[in-house]
Amino acid sequence: MSKKYYIETLGCAMNVRDSEHMIAELTLKEGYEAADSLEEADLILINTCSVREKPVHKLFSEIGQFGKRKKDGAKIGVCGCTASHLGEEIIKRAPVVDFVLGARNVSKITEVLHRPKAVEVDMDYDESGYAFGEFRTSLYKAYINISIGCDKQCSFCIVPHTRGEEISIPADLILKEVQKAAGSGAKEIFLLGQNVNNYGRRFSGEHPRIGFTQLLRAVSEIEEVERIRFSSPHPLHMDDEFLDEFAKNPKICKSMHMPLQSGSSRILKSMKRGYTKEWFLERAAKIRELVPDVSISTDIIVGFPGESDEDFEDTMDVVEKVRFEQIFSFKYSPRPMTPAKDFEKQVPEEIASKRLTRLQARHNEMLDEMKSVRLDRVYDVYFEELRPGGYVAGRTDNNWLVQAKGSEELLGKTVRVKIVEASRLGSIGEVIA
Repeated sequence: MSKKYYIETLGCAMNVRDSEHMIAELTLKEGYEAADSLEEADLILINTCSVREKPVHKLFSEIGQFGKRKKDGAKIGVCGCTASHLGEEIIKRAPVVDFVLGARNVSKITEVLHRPKAVEVDMDYDESGYAFGEFRTSLYKAYINISIGCDKQCSFCIVPHTRGEEISIPADLILKEVQKAAGSGAKEIFLLGQNVNNYGRRFSGEHPRIGFTQLLRAVSEIEEVERIRFSSPHPLHMDDEFLDEFAKNPKICKSMHMPLQSGSSRILKSMKRGYTKEWFLERAAKIRELVPDVSISTDIIVGFPGESDEDFEDTMDVVEKVRFEQIFSFKYSPRPMTPAKDFEKQVPEEIASKRLTRLQARHNEMLDEMKSVRLDRVYDVYFEELRPGGYVAGRTDNNWLVQAKGSEELLGKTVRVKIVEASRLGSIGEVIA
């Protein structure tokens, strides 16, 4: 009988890709297959996120539950960003855990599996040239890492301490991976990095030096690739060459994630973001000028230490002017190893909660205003997922989620769809061609 794995993935798209890499290693080198449930698994993996405090607290509760539910002899491994920053403390706090594998050490999964109480969290380990086996959770979309780590030192962010310094993956490896994925049916390519438009700043060893804009062009030249998405670019590196390529290259999807974090130049300086409110607004206006139908999403933190009412009003002003199609908004969460946790003037929880509620309520009003614009319009939708009730789901070029009546025959195809019903986060459409 084959060995079986069960994996729970928390956090960002990079964690999704890390999980795919671990599955590929386990499948190719150890002969593992996916389990239908946690209870039948021989190996249970939790791929963790540590960007905010809540998922870290939740982790130990889940470990306890998994320990009670697992079958005798099954191993539990904790992987990802929380593994990186807590290391052996995880095993001390939860002895049921068999090994800990940091986000910088994904390729070592089959090694730690056989070492009792192994802890691999080397922050200097370099996987940028490692060729992982091929595994994807979707047949129609491929996540592909273009860099590992992060060189930014944002005062609120733990990621540089969990994923290490930024190293770009050689372009030839990226393009080979794109060709393989596209050749097997993944027409949409999603390029991943902490700051994708900082690509090419540092390689490990001697490799041709190209930047992110040049990489986008090279990926688009692969014939089977129909759509290119990427996340996340940094507003500071959104130069005119990059924005022109985004606007003019027909294979690049017209949705842009621009992490704002705060609309206050004073708070942005305290966050060490490197740009001002005015810079962000000018870049956003430039994008909307070049691509009128663009969809812009963002991240916003409210209640950052020292944030005054006036600072928060600056954030609301940016929200009003840019009119983001999607906002991922959170209250500030103090993280270990970050300067901001020791800043004075921590904002009281009650004030931060009120600001978050106001921000989200106003954005919901905007979404209600925006949804009517989509009614009766026709979009090209790339379908990639079956949904209950006889629906298939996919996204427009500018990232609107659309569901339509259909079957597996539509999966992996781009078809014309007329929107007949629109809500804040998605639409119902009818296939017309």
